[in-house]
Amino acid sequence: MLGAFGDPGHAFPMIALGRALAARGHEVVLQTWSRWSEHVEAAGMRFAAAPEYQVFPTSARPLKPYVAAVRAAAETRPLVAETRPDTVVADILTLAPALAGELEGVPTATLVPHVYPPGEAGFPPYSLGARLPRTPVGRRLWCALERPADRGLRRGREELNGARARLGLPPLDRVHGGISPQLCVVGTFPQLEYPRPWPPHVHVSGPLLWEPPFEDVELLPGDAPLVLVAPSTSQDPEHRLLSAALRGLADAPVRVLATWNRRPPPRPLDVPANARLVEWVSYARTMPWCDLVLCHGGHGTMARALAEGCRVVIAPVSGDMNENAARADWAGVGVRLPWRFVSPATVRLAVERALADERMGERVRELAEWSAEHDGAERAAELVEEFAGATVARTR
Repeated sequence: MLGAFGDPGHAFPMIALGRALAARGHEVVLQTWSRWSEHVEAAGMRFAAAPEYQVFPTSARPLKPYVAAVRAAAETRPLVAETRPDTVVADILTLAPALAGELEGVPTATLVPHVYPPGEAGFPPYSLGARLPRTPVGRRLWCALERPADRGLRRGREELNGARARLGLPPLDRVHGGISPQLCVVGTFPQLEYPRPWPPHVHVSGPLLWEPPFEDVELLPGDAPLVLVAPSTSQDPEHRLLSAALRGLADAPVRVLATWNRRPPPRPLDVPANARLVEWVSYARTMPWCDLVLCHGGHGTMARALAEGCRVVIAPVSGDMNENAARADWAGVGVRLPWRFVSPATVRLAVERALADERMGERVRELAEWSAEHDGAERAAELVEEFAGATVARTR
């Protein structure tokens, strides 16, 4: 049984995993938001509707995350009891299936659909957007700031243990309690992970890539570099990045394919002669033709771009986008453009810098070659299969 939060960045990797498991002959139930039911069933899985709740509270929807997780776990437990799976694999943002599995005595694994959040001594805090320090002074600086970060982790543990108590589960001593201590699959490029000693239960599989099918879009003719502008589907409602890209690249020696990703702009946008603006594109069908992808830095978009051999320019808005931008910068596969500096002029400068950097092109080609030889979904399916098989063997 698989469970995933319904945003594309979390649902799509889990669909990729489920499709790979189903192709290997396993019965798979995927619990996620109803909007993906047709695609889940088309991939050979059984769909189960997940309780839909907002992870982060707002004034309009004030339900706190762990309160919501308790309710969702109670609603999910009957599904686990009915299906009696050999293992539950929960998305890192979706506690309910893992909690329900634990309540039913089912071993649980975690899928992290981005870089690994826990740090090491001298690492900057996750999602801050800071790069790995290059000097002893920098490492000492981050070590000095570990105590405030640890307080936040301990507070998160207290809140999680409060939720576990309400469900009748024992407290946890460890922080990052939403990550399974039995199996954790990290769905990113190993080249984006900072060097560290890896726990034996944590495996970096490579990105788990999937998207809904969509037809080709017509590209502008010519042989100038093709820049895809791919905004986030959940951030930047004013389409600030999209507008800046269309204006900044208007007279640049590039072709521009831009999409508003089915989130209509609040006002009409001027589309220059070297650009085409469309409602939606298939990344899998379009990015192989691109030289560079300009985006907010959602992991799925960034990973697909790198897998197809595209340089990236990332203007992160919040959360793990900051971390993804820092990792792309550190790995030498992209340019980071801080959100507060986004303008037509800075977008153009960032795009020109990325396209002119020959070493960046070499690094991106290396990642594309690695991706062609390493199927992240297949590797993740192998790990889950081994985990489930070991679980079955222990119970016999």
